[in-house]
Amino acid sequence: MKPMSKIILNGEDLRVDELREAAERGVPIELSLESVKKIEKSRKYVENLVRDGRVVYGITTGFGEFSSVNIPASDAAALQKNLIISHAAGCGEYYAPVYVRAAMVLRVNALAKGYSGISSKTLATLIGLVNAGITPRVPLHGSVGSSGDLVPLSHIVLAMMGEGDVEYKGKIVPAASALRSAGVAKAELSYKEGLALINGTQMMTGVGALLCARSFELVSIANVTAALSTDALMGTPSAFNVLISRVRPHRGQLACSKELTRLMEGSGIVNSHAECGEVQDAYSLRCIPQVHGAVLDSVNHVASVVTTEMNSATDNPLIFAAEGEVISGGNFHGEPIALVMDFLGIALSELASISERRTDRLVNPNSNNNKLPAFLVEKGGLNSGFMIAQYTSASIVSENKVLAHPASVDSIPTSAGKEDFNSMGSIAAKKCIRILENVEQVLAIELLAACQGIDFRKPVKTSPRLMKIHSHVRKNIPFLKSDRVMYKDIAAAIEIIRSREFAQIVKSVVK
Repeated sequence: MKPMSKIILNGEDLRVDELREAAERGVPIELSLESVKKIEKSRKYVENLVRDGRVVYGITTGFGEFSSVNIPASDAAALQKNLIISHAAGCGEYYAPVYVRAAMVLRVNALAKGYSGISSKTLATLIGLVNAGITPRVPLHGSVGSSGDLVPLSHIVLAMMGEGDVEYKGKIVPAASALRSAGVAKAELSYKEGLALINGTQMMTGVGALLCARSFELVSIANVTAALSTDALMGTPSAFNVLISRVRPHRGQLACSKELTRLMEGSGIVNSHAECGEVQDAYSLRCIPQVHGAVLDSVNHVASVVTTEMNSATDNPLIFAAEGEVISGGNFHGEPIALVMDFLGIALSELASISERRTDRLVNPNSNNNKLPAFLVEKGGLNSGFMIAQYTSASIVSENKVLAHPASVDSIPTSAGKEDFNSMGSIAAKKCIRILENVEQVLAIELLAACQGIDFRKPVKTSPRLMKIHSHVRKNIPFLKSDRVMYKDIAAAIEIIRSREFAQIVKSVVK
């Protein structure tokens, strides 16, 4: 695919892959001409509301429980500034910069729809930060998922105002100095602009979008590790036959069946035991298409919801200039994202759980029918081999079971009870980050164990496609002849799993 040179935002059709390019690769963004017109029309409507002395929430009133307090026009700028500095109240560790960048791009995209009343000049500052690679430091704790991600987004706007700290050119520096260095003008907020910038779901949605993109890759990576494990255990690929999936036509199952069949096509190991008489393997091998396929279907559903949210106006009140309406509502509520982030966490946890079961079968002589040496090492007893690597995998899987408890079933009231039902979507998204990272580690351990098992089949080889995977691993991690410091091998395998190079290799062998 040809690299993107820039991404045009119009609030209508931003894709997950485009967001990933902007957030991870730094592809620049800009507004469409049509969006600029919509933004200016909406801003003019807001200015007319103020000129006419209308009482409108967040424009000429306070916020939350203070919505009944009228604010004079002379205090408009102070109102918006106070909103940001008071709401930038996060704490704890910080979001990885890539997630913050995703949130920034999504906030621009939401405002590009032209229903928020922000000025083009203020929005230009946010676009300037994105394109200059200035990433605000955003604490992990603070959002309850409605009114949107108020706290995280406030920390982003704080940087737009030249306050707080940012990451710029690999260093943590004051926002004001980064803005000066990059030639980006500080934002001077006016009527509704602070509210327009922070009242939305972009932090949790940005996280969700990037997790979806990575989850699609992890399903194929899991198919690769599973195929290697199946061959190392001299399992049969007959259970992956597409005929089985055609009579239970879940799309994910069929897609995984096809990938697994292609991966094992031409395996010398399969041919070597074609007449062994065994017709069924354990569920962790036999049911790979059903389990991995269900995960894939889940990721597709989550991606659909996230894509809709990415292209939505999520602040309050919304400005409908064409209809002459300004309406207070609840599009900031994070429930749609909260539910699917919990769902994605559950689905990814299953991907890890079945992977750990395959790792156990590889190392456990009571499960692999002595087809492989105990714990995948020669001179067992003197050497422990992969014994404790499976412990590590098991511990991560058990941690995921705790993390997979849904955050969205919880709620706690805020703002003196005015905001009495909150989504906890940001918590669901944060948990999902950790679950996904755990899945990568579990798959890395299976990859190590499966390649070790494949080596014990020599001189017979696995399929040409799987040999590409095996060879890539062996370029970085040698065969385990006897015990050595295992955490280094695991760390190297995790690095492989997380690398763009490996994702590309996997993509090439599963298609």
